[in-house]
Amino acid sequence: LPLNFWSSCIKYLIFLLNFLFSLLGLLTLVVGLWGFADKESLGSEQLPHLGTDPMLLFVVVGLVVSTVSLAGCVGALCENICLLWFFAGGIFTFLILEILAGILIYALWDQLQDVLDSTMLMAITRYQDDSDLRFLLDEIQFGLRCCGVVSYHDWKLNLYFNCSSPGVQACGLPASCCINPWENGTIINSQCGFGVLRLDEATAQSIVHFEGCSPKLRQWLNQNSWVIRDYAFVTTVIEGLEFLLVTNYHNASPHLKFSFIAKNDNNNR
Repeated sequence: LPLNFWSSCIKYLIFLLNFLFSLLGLLTLVVGLWGFADKESLGSEQLPHLGTDPMLLFVVVGLVVSTVSLAGCVGALCENICLLWFFAGGIFTFLILEILAGILIYALWDQLQDVLDSTMLMAITRYQDDSDLRFLLDEIQFGLRCCGVVSYHDWKLNLYFNCSSPGVQACGLPASCCINPWENGTIINSQCGFGVLRLDEATAQSIVHFEGCSPKLRQWLNQNSWVIRDYAFVTTVIEGLEFLLVTNYHNASPHLKFSFIAKNDNNNR
């Protein structure tokens, strides 16, 4: 087959892969911006706390991925060697960072699970003060049907739920701890856990989940680690393939080769 055929195949394969990745990056960016808008994090009073907002990660990752992928799309379609080398540099950086992250996660897996425990304890103490931590903790407790880190007694660490609090939440638990938090099957009863810490364990067991989230979360992570591993492997393989395609496209495309030689000749003059 002629060289032009292979260069065209590589060109449109690079374009297709990067078009898909650019859509994924733009979707991630939109999710991050929507999160900011929904929580009004871009208001002047919230700007000092913007750096600690987890939605910032979505915005940064989405912006970087979409920018690099769009450079690959345009570079392949227009046969622009500068954009293609910019894209290749971005992909190479992604690969190095992903490999380093994979090695660190594998080496520090047990320590990371301990960090999760301390993070959940911190989320319990800041439950009413941080909407992001509250959302994450509620999702974990709803999803895993658990309460607290080790047991539901961990909620005594929260200033508002502690029995010494003068508020209505004293000696209570959040609705995400309740076995059946739904009222009429459609609306969450936010007061279903109120006063549970005053009850004996036999009575409380019929209202809230006894088991803490730490053992259930560790079990879930260990059972689903293969999903994370396979996803990371597939992503790394695709990025490695794109890097090889771009670096070989220069040799396969006569137009790019001519442009590169002509540019070098002009520089030498």
